[in-house]
Amino acid sequence: MTGPTRRTVLRTALGTACTGLLAAAATADTRHTDRGPHGRLRIATGESGNFYAAFGELLADQVRLAYPRLSCEVVNSEASVANIRLLQAGRAEVALALADVAWAAYAGSAPFARRVPLRAIGRVYENYLQLAVRADAPIRSVADLAGRTVSLGAPASGGAVLGDRLLRAAGLTPGTDVHVRHLLLPQAAGAMRDGAIDALLVSGGVPLPALSRLGIRLLPLAGLLPRLRSGTEHSGSGLEVVTVPAGAYRGTREVATIGVANLLLCRPDLPAPVAAALTDVLVRRAGHLVPATALGTQFLDVRSLISTGVVPLHPGAVTAYRELHG
Repeated sequence: MTGPTRRTVLRTALGTACTGLLAAAATADTRHTDRGPHGRLRIATGESGNFYAAFGELLADQVRLAYPRLSCEVVNSEASVANIRLLQAGRAEVALALADVAWAAYAGSAPFARRVPLRAIGRVYENYLQLAVRADAPIRSVADLAGRTVSLGAPASGGAVLGDRLLRAAGLTPGTDVHVRHLLLPQAAGAMRDGAIDALLVSGGVPLPALSRLGIRLLPLAGLLPRLRSGTEHSGSGLEVVTVPAGAYRGTREVATIGVANLLLCRPDLPAPVAAALTDVLVRRAGHLVPATALGTQFLDVRSLISTGVVPLHPGAVTAYRELHG
């Protein structure tokens, strides 16, 4: 099945899933009879060119179309950890983050020194942990990285946090058994191409354009999931086995890896009408929130939007979901 066909199937499926919600919403559409909420909406995403940023751009576009009085701006960052800190500092109104990082922040667990007051707009899409090596490399497992150099991604990303835990789950001590670098994805891709690193870890959608341009092989990670789950209270939260389909990258076979959901987060003081507007866009415009390169296996499912774990939904989102469900 080609990429465009997958996207067509995905959008059709999302449209079908939304049918019941939209039928109920037909009588609860007061937000669209006026011009909606107004104000500034900064969306903290991730590295430029990555899926966080692509999703954030699409979300901003759809919010502008539905609610023209909301001024939307996408803020690029190092991703999950950095995004939550942007929320804390008042430098973003909403942010994307891996669920396990969000839950750690809400509980005040590492890498956060204290509890971060958070609310969720919804659970959006599944992130895939992808540990890539060159296609001709003799590396077949995470344990084979002993004595080698690996980039775990930007230091304030959720992928870097998971990457450290992943190496330890494989019996490797970062910095001792494995030389660790923290490179942005374009830098890491270039370093792998030049032979400066042996592997790179990235957490994102499938496929990632930066990896598509390389001849790579993905290492299986699912076997390490039990050890990741047996760590501290929140270190394994929200992790599950997911499958990267064959052909996701040129010449690659199907591989079982680790997935973790992404949450769209905000502070508790986000105005309720803004939270409701964002929720409305996630439900009504789901088919327009799929980046062009997506295979369609990991993106938001309107039926699971409310599954945000320990981070409670914002009251404005709760109101909107109730109206949309009837």
